[in-house]
Amino acid sequence: MKIINFILSTTALLVTLGLNGQSYTDYVGAGHNVGMTVTASHSLQNSLAENTFNAEGMDSKYFEASRFLNQATIGHTTDMVNDLLANDLDFESWIDYQFTKNTTHLTQEMEDIWDIIYAFRVGQGEDPDDIFGPWGVHFNYAWWQMNMTNEEDVLRHKVAYALSQIVVISENSDLGSWADALTGYYDILLDNSFGNYKDLLKDVSLSIQMGYYLSHYNNAKANLEENTSPDENYAREIMQLFSIGLYMLNPDGSRVLDGNGQPIPTYDNNDIQEFAKIFTGLGPAELIDPNEWPYNPFFGLGIWAVERDVPMVMYQEFHETEEKQLLNGLVVPANQSGMMDIDMAIDNLFNHPNVGPFIGKLLIQRLIKSNPSPEYIGRVSAAFNDNGSGVRGDMKAVVKTILIDSEARTGERMLTLDAGKAREPFLKYTALARIVEKDSPLNRYWNNGYGYLGATGQHVLAAPTVFNFYLPDFQPVGDIAAEGLVAPELKLHNTSNSVRYINRIFSWMFWEGGNIMYDWEDDDFNNPPVSIVFDEFVALADQPELLINKLDKYFTYGQLTDETRQIMRDALYPLIWNWDDEWKEERVSAALYYMLISPDFNILK
Repeated sequence: MKIINFILSTTALLVTLGLNGQSYTDYVGAGHNVGMTVTASHSLQNSLAENTFNAEGMDSKYFEASRFLNQATIGHTTDMVNDLLANDLDFESWIDYQFTKNTTHLTQEMEDIWDIIYAFRVGQGEDPDDIFGPWGVHFNYAWWQMNMTNEEDVLRHKVAYALSQIVVISENSDLGSWADALTGYYDILLDNSFGNYKDLLKDVSLSIQMGYYLSHYNNAKANLEENTSPDENYAREIMQLFSIGLYMLNPDGSRVLDGNGQPIPTYDNNDIQEFAKIFTGLGPAELIDPNEWPYNPFFGLGIWAVERDVPMVMYQEFHETEEKQLLNGLVVPANQSGMMDIDMAIDNLFNHPNVGPFIGKLLIQRLIKSNPSPEYIGRVSAAFNDNGSGVRGDMKAVVKTILIDSEARTGERMLTLDAGKAREPFLKYTALARIVEKDSPLNRYWNNGYGYLGATGQHVLAAPTVFNFYLPDFQPVGDIAAEGLVAPELKLHNTSNSVRYINRIFSWMFWEGGNIMYDWEDDDFNNPPVSIVFDEFVALADQPELLINKLDKYFTYGQLTDETRQIMRDALYPLIWNWDDEWKEERVSAALYYMLISPDFNILK
């Protein structure tokens, strides 16, 4: 573009003379174009020369909005971006408005889906007694249906997803046999995403799903005659993973060191044994069908017979009632009720000084970046300790602090070595699925998700262990480890999964006609796969530069590098022929393929 050479060099003089009105002292362009004329030797469609200075040709605010929404949602739509732009990128007001939204739960969604499936199968002549379900795949259907159609509490669902990787249960257990267990647990996370972390700890501790997963369901007190003692599994994990971590921390997340320069453990084996005594006596609350069973719920009854989304209750006769010594010298007195013991234990953990920096850092890693600075962790920890009104553990204060912090928002922080994170494989999927227009004639997004899980190693509530898909301090060998940085999500970017992800994208774009979601219902159900509608991209296929720009707006939020742009240009321009227009679809498929496997999409700052 041949801009008249003297324009920039004389701008200061024009401003000094005060010619034609308003003077600016920050920069030229983005509307600061009073008295200036710009010409060009060539203009792309909708990219007139004057747009260089008048802000009409700049997408910086769009990029800022979409980058924020990438952090704050499972995946955003163009309507969400436009709403933020219409409100002048008022992120705080957007967050506050999200806090007012009612919770959209998964259990009701799952039950509605199962009713449709069950009625259809009975109508096809199947014996109702032979129909198994709902089970794990129906949790997946409900999750995808909710998160592909939800336009309301989108921040809540992102926080719940983050929490699902901190207080972990998984369908990679017998829980995968019961969709109600999975949706009920996810609803606990949704209900507590904007509540208080203390309540979350208690609700998780009493959930039958966690009780079954970490074996404190039907966990009995010690029996000397039978040489048994309380199960210690949950006692260990509620400390190590859900609240205080392994080592004493400063408010900025750094480890407290003893006189020999060694980290100080937060607990020892005796503490695990004492907490194990706390979580004894919890058992089933309600039968699935009281009219079908000739007995009341009892301690020891298997999870198969009871309501799997109702909290456990205390069976006092199976609870250890002796005195217990907890952290920081807290003594739980003997012979009080089991629920009083649990309340004291939860309070003991919740008020430990580690919780703010430990949980705060984990949430930052899930929402914003893998390597938050000590100052960032300190600010989030302070919000956890006091929301400004003397309340500890307020999740609204924590989430808001994480999202609006300068380390999350300012452009200069994007240039530092510790900036950004690798996208989780699952969030790559949801980012694609949310932003594109989709064809689903019945408005059903019943995605089984298992093909993608097999390809990438990740799907919601499908972690291999209670330690999640990856540890928060995972360091891939190479430059990242050499710099003392971590990249948890790259644990899944191994020699197998990385290739399978590329193959998965290739298959969607070239072999499956843009079909990105499938259910597992039989062909008679006539539920077509969900597919990408390519029309808006095909309209730009004859101008690859505009097509690349569109994909940058949708997927990389202005962070597409010149190197990747050139690779895409070199691949796209040759994809053309003159005997029909199918080259346009081929060019679009290739453009999406290259974008979705690019480092620019897979790692965001």
